Amino acid sequence: MAVNKIGFDNDKYLRMQSEHIRERISHFGDKLYLEFGGKLFDDFHASRVLPGFKPDSKLQMLLQLKDEAEIVIVINAGDIEKNKVRGDLGITYDVDVIRLFNVFTKIGLYVSSVVLTQYDNQPTADAFQNRLEALGVKVYHHYRIKGYPSNLERIISDKGYGKNDYIETSRKLVVVTAPGPGSGKMATCLSQIYHEHKRGINAGYAKFETFPIWNIPLRHPVNIAYEAATADLNDVNMIDPFHLEAYGKTTVNYNRDIEIFPVLNAMFENILGESPYKSPTDMGVNMAGNCIVDNDVVKQASKDEIIRRYYTAMCDNKKGIISEDEVYKLELLMKQAKITVNDRKVVSVALAREQETNAPATAMELPDGTILTGRTSEMLGASSALLLNALKHLGGIPDDVLMMSPDVIEPIQNLKVKHLGNNNPRIHTDETLIALSICANTDENAKKAMEQISKLRGCEVHSTVILSAVDERIFKRLGVNLTCEPKYQ
Repeated sequence: MAVNKIGFDNDKYLRMQSEHIRERISHFGDKLYLEFGGKLFDDFHASRVLPGFKPDSKLQMLLQLKDEAEIVIVINAGDIEKNKVRGDLGITYDVDVIRLFNVFTKIGLYVSSVVLTQYDNQPTADAFQNRLEALGVKVYHHYRIKGYPSNLERIISDKGYGKNDYIETSRKLVVVTAPGPGSGKMATCLSQIYHEHKRGINAGYAKFETFPIWNIPLRHPVNIAYEAATADLNDVNMIDPFHLEAYGKTTVNYNRDIEIFPVLNAMFENILGESPYKSPTDMGVNMAGNCIVDNDVVKQASKDEIIRRYYTAMCDNKKGIISEDEVYKLELLMKQAKITVNDRKVVSVALAREQETNAPATAMELPDGTILTGRTSEMLGASSALLLNALKHLGGIPDDVLMMSPDVIEPIQNLKVKHLGNNNPRIHTDETLIALSICANTDENAKKAMEQISKLRGCEVHSTVILSAVDERIFKRLGVNLTCEPKYQ
């Protein structure tokens, strides 16, 4: 079987990135506050658009600096009050803070504290603080500042940053991360620089954001894919006008950083006497653009991601989760990338299978380019049939071999219809995998099929209908890249 092509040198990235951060620490002398944008680990977007980038690359890079680094996790107290949920994981921000703390601690990174930003004595925030302190975690409060971010006189005073708790840190590199956007990472860094400066400590600020990649073209598919991923935030990639003016060089940044830069610059001048940066691009430390080794592979992977994001937006609009405006933005990005849904091979194959059988169908593209389909039957839904067909193919098992005994399937169907109130006896993907694992105890083919499951990661799947939450979740856990037509069965 052909191996998926690599477009990104992960080892080079780990080496270059850690070296560049060390350089930035030495530039400031005593301490560097590094704002970490995006996901510190489980960065599956980056691994999809930069084939070869490992989802935990940023975490591995930090491990190379672990003796010099500590982590501060930031959460907006208002997000705790609103029970804000991470869309990709389906867990609330406060639960994710504890998850992040446990993950970092387990692998040997030092988490020194958690900061509750925009704190206003919210009862849920106080309850969360009690929970953290019971785990031995230090908790600090940062408050709303009237007139932020424009009223510099108030912000950079005892009534502004001075009112915030001073976060006790002990290492040269302080990584400031959060469960999601709008948590207050940048404000936390700037507040600390203000407090450190008052204490005579030379502290600097830098930003580590993987996307957009500053040293590739503005309309490169990787950067368009970032806009597609953040359509809900209305992020727009732009040429950095400050960098162009200062150095005569064209670099890419995004609207929020460009809009806030004059304010940041003025803050640095007020706190430090002069600004260390001439542009938003100067603030960044991302080396990802230097580690792309096959531009064509990366371009194609990014175009595939844009199409997937478009399908996700159409389905979310159908479910009433997002407005049509986000769909229109994705349509525009598709045009900019010069792609259509027909560029996703599994789409036309699945639709043709649906027309042929007059029932919902699915299609999967394997790493070697083979495309398989699954059709709806009395026993199996199209997704379950597709899974079995793929596992058979990967295991070299003939099509006509029966891998799951009716003795195993029928009791599951009876349970669903007679006791659990289901009208549909067809078994879902999770039930299919459980039934297959039971059969694997006594059947060699079923055992061989089970051994192929890890090979499904990274495969492309398209369904002609919106799948049930169960099937969607199973495909996600298998690492399959799923898209669906925006219609219900």
